[in-house]
Amino acid sequence: MSVPRLDVSVCALYHAVLTSWNARDAAAFAEHCSADGSVVGFDGSLLDGAVAIEASLAQIFAHHQTAPYVGIVRVVRQLAEDVMMLSALVGMVPPGKTEINPAVNAIQTLVAARQNGIWRITLLQTTPAAFHGRPEAQAELTAQLQSAYQARGLGAPLA
Repeated sequence: MSVPRLDVSVCALYHAVLTSWNARDAAAFAEHCSADGSVVGFDGSLLDGAVAIEASLAQIFAHHQTAPYVGIVRVVRQLAEDVMMLSALVGMVPPGKTEINPAVNAIQTLVAARQNGIWRITLLQTTPAAFHGRPEAQAELTAQLQSAYQARGLGAPLA
């Protein structure tokens, strides 16, 4: 079964933004966002606009050794002719480690709009996957992410 072209384009956008994060490249990350795009971080921080996104991420990357993302796309839906939504499971492998840190597992939701033929992020929201009272769900998610990380091999793109 072939993947519809729109799905491939939006998945490529998502993988590109994770690759930008993993490379600690604020400019490349912001380039994937629309001028008025928004990013909601794991901690609830809200960044509005590509300029603010780039500036904030540049500060974060300059002062913190961020962990790379491992992502698994789960759902891509067309919401309108030029609007798509993607949902993914994400985890992080702390620098110097080889195991997913379950404390920062999350669900990412991306809304993308096609502008002048190019898909750009209008919203990227990261929601903690705490699974309160359901440790088996947390363990299952961590195992899926660890498997995805290992399948890509160390040093391979983690998106």
